[in-house]
Amino acid sequence: MKNINTQVCPVALSGSLDNSIRKWLQNPEKILRPYITEGMTVLDVGCGPGFFSIEMARMVGKSGRVIAADLQEGMLQKLNEKVKGTELEERILLHKCGEDNIGVSEPLDFVLLFYIVHEVPNKEHFFNEIRTILKPQGQVLIVEPPFHVSKSAFEETIRKAGRAGLIVIERPKMFFSRAVLLKKG
Repeated sequence: MKNINTQVCPVALSGSLDNSIRKWLQNPEKILRPYITEGMTVLDVGCGPGFFSIEMARMVGKSGRVIAADLQEGMLQKLNEKVKGTELEERILLHKCGEDNIGVSEPLDFVLLFYIVHEVPNKEHFFNEIRTILKPQGQVLIVEPPFHVSKSAFEETIRKAGRAGLIVIERPKMFFSRAVLLKKG
């Protein structure tokens, strides 16, 4: 049996990731506004059905780009269905991750890791890969659920990110979450 902390959310439960109650509790625009501006290239790892990706695409504007990455093709299909035929379709690149790598090489201004780091089996490799694709002033926002990730486990995640060359900028307060903003050191 797999450890609960490394299981990914199945596509069948994707509706729980994208609903009006969650938008009220974890408003993507409110959470991301301090970090994303027009023209940026941003990555949403574990994008699921696009809860954050869609708002990120609005924020980066016509000159920006969102790479929406997920391990599950079904999640990417759900996001594709939402943006197909809209102006956001051109701004969002759907990308299927590998089981042990993100597989993106484009230089990034910002990376969102929302409620997914606890699902990553090899965090050291994961953070090293992120550091290599971050632009010099690039930032990474990690947000984890306290019901899956204890305070000590979250601090260990931050230490692993630090060993990969990512340093803490701030610890933003977010409802029902543990959060940290990092930059390339």
